[in-house]
Amino acid sequence: MQKFLGWLERVLTPMAKVIGENKYLVAIRDGFLLSTPLLIVGSVFLLLANFPLPNWDTWMSNILGDNWAIMMSVPASASFDVMTILAVVGIAYSLGRQFKVDAMQAGIIALVSFFILTPYTTLFTPENSTAVYEVTSLPLKWMGSSGLFLGMIVALISTRLFVFILNKGWTIKMPEGVPPTVVKSFEALIPSFVVVFIMFIINWLVSLTSFGNLQDVIFQFLQTPLLSLGNTLGAMIIAYIFLHFFWFFGINGSSVVGAVFNPVLRALSVENLQAFKDGHEIPNIITGQFQDMFATFGGAGSTLSLILVMVIFCKSQRIKKLSQLSLVPGIFGINEPIIFGLPIVLNPLILIPFALVPTINIIISYFAMDWGLVPLTNGIQLPWTTPPIISGFLVSGWQGAVLQALLFVLGMFIYYPFIKVMDDQYLREEREAVEEESEEIDFDDFDFDDI
Repeated sequence: MQKFLGWLERVLTPMAKVIGENKYLVAIRDGFLLSTPLLIVGSVFLLLANFPLPNWDTWMSNILGDNWAIMMSVPASASFDVMTILAVVGIAYSLGRQFKVDAMQAGIIALVSFFILTPYTTLFTPENSTAVYEVTSLPLKWMGSSGLFLGMIVALISTRLFVFILNKGWTIKMPEGVPPTVVKSFEALIPSFVVVFIMFIINWLVSLTSFGNLQDVIFQFLQTPLLSLGNTLGAMIIAYIFLHFFWFFGINGSSVVGAVFNPVLRALSVENLQAFKDGHEIPNIITGQFQDMFATFGGAGSTLSLILVMVIFCKSQRIKKLSQLSLVPGIFGINEPIIFGLPIVLNPLILIPFALVPTINIIISYFAMDWGLVPLTNGIQLPWTTPPIISGFLVSGWQGAVLQALLFVLGMFIYYPFIKVMDDQYLREEREAVEEESEEIDFDDFDFDDI
């Protein structure tokens, strides 16, 4: 067993280091964080406009008027419909900072590059008409989820070109005494021109094809297949097996696997959110909300179930005190005290339920939604610290809350025999420590005057 664990550590640790330190994956991860606060705020307004309670619409209409839901959805649209713009700027800014160049200039160039490759037309059909008109506009279709993958690619490529040209020294040098802002502007002039010119050539070449623009090419040949692959039970299970193996060796598996898998989940979530906002049928089972709200409770390994078993059934002082300290953080999705304090890291006994419970949660949740027993997640962006039951209710109605409760209890049953083995072991160690302490001779208790 020790040889096997050593081999896994030698294989997985370098892999995790490579992924975790990759500038481009880090840029994508950090770039999305730029839009996350706005998406959460927009989700709050969208949730209020579509709160899952009977007669909610009637009650709010009596208070705020008949158009209250439309007005409440405006902040949501203002954030969701331009999320690709925010992602482009954020990813380019993050990558520019890592290469130690003017990050703001990198973000601006990436945004302009994205607009160059985006068609400035929208198809419009007037009311009570069958005629379709092509209207010059900035199409929100490509500013939202549909343009996300091209946005990520353009942000990375344009910034890397910008960095390459700067490093070559192909810049305009200003004399000393010129204000730094002016120096930076002229320094970025030639690199900006080269990047824009390259994007112009790419757009012109694609316009000569039957597709007409690069947005349609990426959406059809890259984004759609990737989302189809990511929206499968097998992909989710494989991702989570790797995620928990990394955690087993003390490596943050959520960051390593998430760097690759989370962009796909985020795009799927946005598709659900758009459908929910428009009142259409929600398309995807596997999403970011599916992962956060139904695969794990209390962090990786769904350790909130483990913590409650520890609180209720374990008797050793070591486990009881650890569980009491870990309960409140675990409710809000923070489980490092359990990961490193129990420990789960390099503990083969707990590895089995640690990987098994989330896998079972994924399988049960997937089929519960596939069979129509539980509504698909609506794409509402909730903070990852939202406690279970509440989060299930907000993203999938009361059925989602019930499913979370059932999975939580099932996780307790799975964890119970494994943690009891550890608890019995710790109890024996504590008893042996007490016995050894009582057998020690304390010379302070002797009265040498009686000898």
